[in-house]
This record gives sequence, C-alpha cells and structure tokens, in this order.
Amino acid sequence: MDAVREFLTALQTERGASPHTLAAYRRDLTGFVTFLGRGGRAVATARVGDLTEYLAALRRQGLGARSTARHLSAVRGLYRFLLGSGGIRRDPTEHLEAPRPPRRLPRTLSVEDAAALVEAPDISVPEGLRDRALLELMYASGLRASECLTLRLEDLNQAAGYVMATGKGSRQRLVPVGGQALRWVQRYIATSRSGFVKRGDPGCLFLNRYGQPLSRQGLWAMIKRAARRAGIRASVSPHTLRHSFASHLLERGADLRSVQAMLGHADISTTQIYTHLPSAAVRAMYRKFHPRAERKAS
Repeated sequence: MDAVREFLTALQTERGASPHTLAAYRRDLTGFVTFLGRGGRAVATARVGDLTEYLAALRRQGLGARSTARHLSAVRGLYRFLLGSGGIRRDPTEHLEAPRPPRRLPRTLSVEDAAALVEAPDISVPEGLRDRALLELMYASGLRASECLTLRLEDLNQAAGYVMATGKGSRQRLVPVGGQALRWVQRYIATSRSGFVKRGDPGCLFLNRYGQPLSRQGLWAMIKRAARRAGIRASVSPHTLRHSFASHLLERGADLRSVQAMLGHADISTTQIYTHLPSAAVRAMYRKFHPRAERKAS
C-alpha cells in the first residue's frame, strides 16, 4: 500500500485533488490491491492478465461500464505515477481499453408532437412570436441550443433560405431553413424583435425582454412552457428538437451524409445513432430496394 499512499499524496500536493476525489481513488485502489493480494501478486509485479481478470471481477460484481471505467482510471493513474517515478519499468495498463457504456438512443418526438410543440406559443404577444420563430427554426434546421442562441441577424440569409451556424470548435456550416420556419422568423424580425431592443442592439437574432441575447436558461424555460401548453408529458429539452429533426429526415429517406452535414457532426458514427428507424419503415425500405424481396404477384 506504500505505492498507493505515495500516489495519493502526489495527487493532493501536485494536482490539488479534492478530498472527494482522494477518497474515491483510495477506495478503488484499496480494492485493486486486495484483488491482487488474493492471487499472490503485488502492484509492482502485476501483468496485463491480472488487470484483465480484475476488470472481469468488477463486472461479475455487477458494476456497469461507467463504474468499471472509473476503477480502471484510478489504476491507470497509479501505474503512470509509478512509471514516472521509476517504481516500475512497464505500465501493464498501457494497452487496456476502458469499457464503453452503451449509447442511449436520443429521445425524439413524433411528427405530431413536434408540430404541437412548435405551434404552442401564444403568438398574440411579442414573446410568443419570438418563441414560435425560435422553435420553428430549431426543428427545421436541427441547430444546437448554443448555435441558435448565438445566431446574429447577418447569419440568416432570408433570400436564399439558410443560416450560417457556428458549431463546436467554431466550425461554421450552412444549414437550410424550411419555408414555414423562414416565414415565422421573418415575421418575428419585422414585427416583434425591435420591441426587445433597449439601449443598444446586440445584434443577436433572439433577444429577451431586457434586450440581451436569450440565455440557455431562458430557452429551457420556454421549451418547458411550450411542452406544457402542447400537452406533452415526456421530458423535452432543446436537444429533443435536434434529435427529432434528424430522425424525421432519416425516416423519410434522407441521406445519412446530408443529415451529418446539417447537424455539423465531424464523424458520421455520431450521426448513425439516429438510424433507429421503426420496424415498419425498415420493412418498407427492404421491400422497395432489396432485389430478392418478395413482391405481390401481378
């Protein structure tokens, strides 16, 4: 346990680890040392096979992928410390991969619920018209919350029907805006937006009552309010509209690469999580395109 104590001391003094972090590392590493001791091994003499058996033992105890990965992170940190201090000559965790938690399918709305949500705001008041335009735009273009909130007036090309979105890593992309969404955004700009401007115009497309760019908290509250008005009981977030945008396009035959470009995903594997088509759509696609699919006799 001397190696563990030295490692924890280094975490505290050199990296300023919190008491909570130190307690978690101490607990996980104590379990690891105990496991090695049962097999007659020590930390300095453990091999890759011992680490593999340790991970398997954690899974047998019922630990999920995230918890197992946390344990491995503690052990990996210990061995990197020992390697750096000369306590060992080779790190047995070097080629071990942490277990990956299963990717959860994103929550989506049906086409009917998505329509009810975006149509829920009370457009008789300026805030409602703003909310309607924002919801229509999010559903029509699949923009992230941050991308919508940072849109500037000049990012919207009303004549061509697209917006210039600035995504992660400051990467910019052109995203189409559907006709309905474009009309609502134009109506908001023409009739309501100027009423939100106070002393100076910040230039952002969507403003709050104080003349400032609409905040993330304000967006969340607005979507929750719209969901209640629409009678949607399921939890709805800004990302729900983005997920629904992608899913509804793919369900209707959109090309995966095109959806990837519109969403601004750098890797297509991120977009592939949306390919959870309902069974009826899958069967219809199979019957339409597979050369050996059964067809009714004419």
